[in-house]
Amino acid sequence: MYLYLGQSTVIPFQEIMGIFDLDNASWAYKTREFLERAEREGRAVWLTDDLPRSVVVADRRGGGTQVYFSPFSSATLRGRAERGAWEP
Repeated sequence: MYLYLGQSTVIPFQEIMGIFDLDNASWAYKTREFLERAEREGRAVWLTDDLPRSVVVADRRGGGTQVYFSPFSSATLRGRAERGAWEP
């Protein structure tokens, strides 16, 4: 099964390490440091031109950790994952 993250991007459920609400997660220093490092290293994928609402951390097979900034809320993505829905 796959999860739709926005802008025609889908990832397999088994690669998802976590789905985080950006408003709640980004206040912590270590989280900001992790996200900034992912961006510097080219492991961040922006799926919106506006402010993202959530961050999805995925373990890409053979490619290390990938960070996706999604326009959808963490609750929406979690609901889709629970239903097994991958489409928009």
